Amino acid sequence: MVAVTQTTATPSMWSKQELAEVRGSLQTEIDELNADIRRHETEIASGDVTQGAGDDQADAGAKTYEREREIALTLNARDLVAQNERAIARIDAGTYGVCESCHKPIGKERLQAFPRATLCVACKQKEERR
Repeated sequence: MVAVTQTTATPSMWSKQELAEVRGSLQTEIDELNADIRRHETEIASGDVTQGAGDDQADAGAKTYEREREIALTLNARDLVAQNERAIARIDAGTYGVCESCHKPIGKERLQAFPRATLCVACKQKEERR
């Protein structure tokens, strides 16, 4: 009788080089997002309150829409920066690739597609059903 050992995916399924590449990719994205945030904040700040004096309702509405859009883009970019920083912290702590809910490995394919993932597919599906 031959003993069959069951192998499961573990964080060690990532080589140091692969983790370094993921970390570098996340850091590059953080830098790009921070540049976007600065650009959006500049555009938001440049919207002078008196600038719309004399505008009709359509112009005022369009300016308000653009300002709210810039704010939303800034908030989304900040959220992505936080997610990326969290993923980098998990890499540094040696917990990258481990589900935060069930503590089982997150599939490598999932992390390659979405490197900020903190939950395995099963736990993410459970979360979305709530």
